[in-house]
Parts: sequence; C-alpha cells; structure tokens
Amino acid sequence: MTSLDPAALLSLMRLSSPALPIGGFSYSQGLESAIDAAWVRTEADVRDWITSLLHANIGRFDAPLCMALFRAVAANDHEQAARLHERWLASRETAELRAETLQMGQSLLQMLAGLELEPALAARVDSLRSAGECALPLAWGLAARAFGLEPLAALAAWCWAWLENQVMAAIKTVPLGQQAGQRLFSALRPALASVLEHAADPTVVDLPTRWSNFAPGFAIASARHETQYSRLFRS
Repeated sequence: MTSLDPAALLSLMRLSSPALPIGGFSYSQGLESAIDAAWVRTEADVRDWITSLLHANIGRFDAPLCMALFRAVAANDHEQAARLHERWLASRETAELRAETLQMGQSLLQMLAGLELEPALAARVDSLRSAGECALPLAWGLAARAFGLEPLAALAAWCWAWLENQVMAAIKTVPLGQQAGQRLFSALRPALASVLEHAADPTVVDLPTRWSNFAPGFAIASARHETQYSRLFRS
C-alpha cells in the first residue's frame, strides 16, 4: 500500500474506529454460535477460526468484492456499484447476516447525512436512505469517498474493523483476557495483510468468476445462532 499523508491516515483511523456509530460491536458473525457449540474454546481456536475466515470467505470473496465496489463508487459508476451491491446481498447466507449488513449500512448513511458533503455525494446518500436498503460495503465506499480515501485504504479500514470486532467478540464470549486479544492481533496481522494484497491484485478484483465465499462451517454457525437460546450478539 502506498504511504498515506497525515490527513488520509487520520481519515482511515476514523473509518476503522470502533467509535464509528454503526453498531458493529453488536455482531459476532457466527463466532458466538461456534463458541456455544464448543467448536471454539481457546485462544488457539479463535486464531484458527479467524484465520480460516480470512483465507476463505473474506479473502476469496468479501475483500475482492468490496475492493471492486469501492472502486466503482470512487469512479461514480453507479451501475457497477449497483451490480456489486446486489451480489453482496445475495451472498449473505443467513437472515442474520443480511439484517446485519443492512442495519450497519443504513446507520453509516445516517451518519454521513449529518455531515457536510459535496452536493453530488449528499444526493447519493439521500437517495440510498430513501430506498431503505443499503448494505454496509456500499455505504462504506461512500464514506471513503467523503473522507478522501482511496479504495485500497478503504479496504484496509474495512478489514481491520472486521478483524477487531471478531477479536473483541472472542474476548467477551470465550472469554479471553485483553493480553490474549493483543496476541491475536499480532498473530493475525500477516493473514490480514495477505488478504489486502490479494484483493488489490487486478487479476483478482477484475475477475468476479474467481470469487468464492464457500465456507460451510461459517454458514452453519451463523444459521445456528438464529435460534440460539442465550446470546450476547445479534449475529
């Protein structure tokens, strides 16, 4: 990734911050269910679970699609953005995952609507808010544009926010200590960097036929969570 100037770096930190008011802390994306089923019980299990997701659906599908979507938003290509947005929604395999991405997307649009935006971007945000169905990646691309971030920087913020939420969910639910959380961040950083490098490759991002989010264990965990009796998280 190219070096960021201080203003862009601050914008990246702002977009990836857990203080972003979109409710990301409310979701575990099936991790809570995996813990409840005793598939994930230890710090090492958490590392393996998250690593598997990074190499599977995040690295092979979510990140390349988001990269393509962020590029479409940056280029003002509404038709391509709409196609990718539709594919993203179609790829959410459970009701909870679909509800999550739509709720967080609308929350991010609401935040953007309260800022001073360039007229064209403000109109786009208002249009999507009125439509009532905007998944998080599309809203994230608009936020990146509002904050002056290039697509790859926006993807880095996206991936870090996802990783941070997964680790924090594990800390609360396994449970793990804060130091274990920091060890996990260190251990998972190379895999996350590999995801970003892969998604930035034009031969990947420009060939949607190579994208695949086949991760049956993740889908099963998410589906089981919908009927889990006791839970802290919404997915």
